[in-house]
Amino acid sequence: MNKILSIAAALLVSASAAAQTLSPFGTVVKASDSNIQYVGRIVFDNPDSPLFTYPGVQIRSGFTGTSLKMIAKPHSGYFMAQIDNGEAFKVAFNSERDSIVSLATALPEGTHQVKLMYISEGYDMRPEFRGFIVDKDHSLAPAPTLPKRRIEFIGNSITCGYGVEATEASAPYQEETANHYYTYAARTARNLDAVHITVARSGIGVYRNYNGPKSGDKINMNTEYTHTLLYDNKYEWDFSHFVPQVVCINLGTNDTSTTGADYDLLLKGYKNLYKQVREHYPNAKIVFLCGSMMRGEEDLPMAKKAMDTAVADAHNAGDKEVYRFDFAPQTGDLGFGASWHPSYWQHEKMAGELTAYLRNLMKWW
Repeated sequence: MNKILSIAAALLVSASAAAQTLSPFGTVVKASDSNIQYVGRIVFDNPDSPLFTYPGVQIRSGFTGTSLKMIAKPHSGYFMAQIDNGEAFKVAFNSERDSIVSLATALPEGTHQVKLMYISEGYDMRPEFRGFIVDKDHSLAPAPTLPKRRIEFIGNSITCGYGVEATEASAPYQEETANHYYTYAARTARNLDAVHITVARSGIGVYRNYNGPKSGDKINMNTEYTHTLLYDNKYEWDFSHFVPQVVCINLGTNDTSTTGADYDLLLKGYKNLYKQVREHYPNAKIVFLCGSMMRGEEDLPMAKKAMDTAVADAHNAGDKEVYRFDFAPQTGDLGFGASWHPSYWQHEKMAGELTAYLRNLMKWW
């Protein structure tokens, strides 16, 4: 059986397996150290080099001393890092030489906290985290307690953070301007003091991906949802490792992309995804979101109708814990990210809208 762990399961990794070694930079602590907390869909076939592909994967730990470095596989992409309660900042692993990155120096002597979030789409890079380096004669410490509130986000490029750091709609997609940390999803989770996981890919739909055939694509969110890694069916996800109280599904923008689509199949896609989510999370609230990029006299009404019908069918079948929420469509007054995607400021607005809705729905005051 493949060893697939997350959050609670990761906390059970034996401390004896996480040997510490000295390097010219300090004391190397392996990724299997029991003080390291993992959140997200991660494969632990090699516990000293856990593998993941989805944005939003989080790695947390405490540490002692005055400095901290992280180790990752070269070409793993981008992470956001936060030391104690400081401002989060971006770190990169983009070349063969990028395997060790400094996260903190000249800290006051004592115990500190580190939070990492993977912010790229890693299905091509297949990133691996390989541990930390602390000061000589120092070690990791227990990670901060995880919030009890849990959210799962299922989505496309909007949820991934496509182009959120770009400032022109004409800008092409670049890894440097994508950042899940600044999305409505990650911001909403922080606003609500919740921990979240993300299952998202740019261009994906519930049945039809961007510019796909009328009949739909053979690979879509319905086919990928049960896998730990995107586009890799070797590892089935164990849904008991992260049980959310609410699941937010933000799909449909790509299903209605370009022209000539058969939107009756869009409805089937929503229904199938709902059934999968409900099967794995029988007690969660499920919210279908209508993303801010959908607009027009055809696409937006059709997508809303499909979601409304899927929700109504669930209610008629006795499942009353399925809901609908619409973001305000983007108008350009807050600018655009790359390729007309939501800007940094649009994501902030979206987070405010969804935070208020979920706070009331979940009674998360």
